Amino acid sequence: MIPYGARFDEQNRYEDTYAGLPIVGIAPEEQEIPDPASVAVRISSGWDDYEIEEAFDALLARVDTAKVPALVIGGWGNCYETSSEHLVGLLADNAAWFPGLRSLFVGAISSDEAEISWIQQSDVTPLLEAFPRLERLEVRGGTGLGLRPVRHESLRMLRFETGGLPAKVVRAIGACDLPALEHLDLWLGIQEYGGDATVADLAPILSGDRLPTLRHLGLQDSEIQDEIAAAVASAPVVARLESLALSMGMLTDAGAEALLGGQPLTHLNRLDLHHHFLTDAMVPRVTEALPGVEVDLSKQEEARRFGDGDVWRYVAVSE
Repeated sequence: MIPYGARFDEQNRYEDTYAGLPIVGIAPEEQEIPDPASVAVRISSGWDDYEIEEAFDALLARVDTAKVPALVIGGWGNCYETSSEHLVGLLADNAAWFPGLRSLFVGAISSDEAEISWIQQSDVTPLLEAFPRLERLEVRGGTGLGLRPVRHESLRMLRFETGGLPAKVVRAIGACDLPALEHLDLWLGIQEYGGDATVADLAPILSGDRLPTLRHLGLQDSEIQDEIAAAVASAPVVARLESLALSMGMLTDAGAEALLGGQPLTHLNRLDLHHHFLTDAMVPRVTEALPGVEVDLSKQEEARRFGDGDVWRYVAVSE
């Protein structure tokens, strides 16, 4: 498992390493993987050469899949038109072939293939149901994304990278029983791309009642980042965290002020606020208030102010 405070780059598509393992791609015409236990296997479509289903068939035929610890699912042809539903079903239906699978990323797709908001996802609950020993699940893309409340005994890391995370998914996460979960990252995004979650939708997560082992919480990339910061300032779950990420969003001095005026954060190892709209005066206030905490205040952005008084800010990842 990666360190709790590790920062996930918004452009990282896991083309080199995943879950601490080197990535090896497999395609219909490529050779066998001699030691599948030591790599993360990546499958994707080959543009006009082959479909992702063909790569999956090659994986089953040529690799000892019982030893595969990590899978990275890249682009599936026209992923901006076709949802991941068939892939989720394919993986779930063949779960018996992967008894050693512990880490799974669905949608490791670069912006050259499809912008994050173009990726057509689906209900990913069948993956949690089919892989009860899965420890790490990551999904990129929020369009069409679904999740139903489940209990999963083994999951330690759950991450959703989106430009707009649907409120129904946020509520489902809060209703899940995840007794082993240590790391939760949610890129909430903006309403224009389906990110309609409110602070009220986050309340079950912030209470921590169903997340007894949570050590890292990321509520990021939000246009309501100030409201989230204010809610976090009094959230019960914070006391048990080792790292907290409120980065990538439209955080302003108002949100930072709420954090500083709330419960103590000096127990944290790391506070990630990168990509923010704090003023020059507020930045040192935050760092001075948290001695001994690694505070990431990089990527200080500047709001655009228009003649009519309007102010424009932006999240790090949307379209």
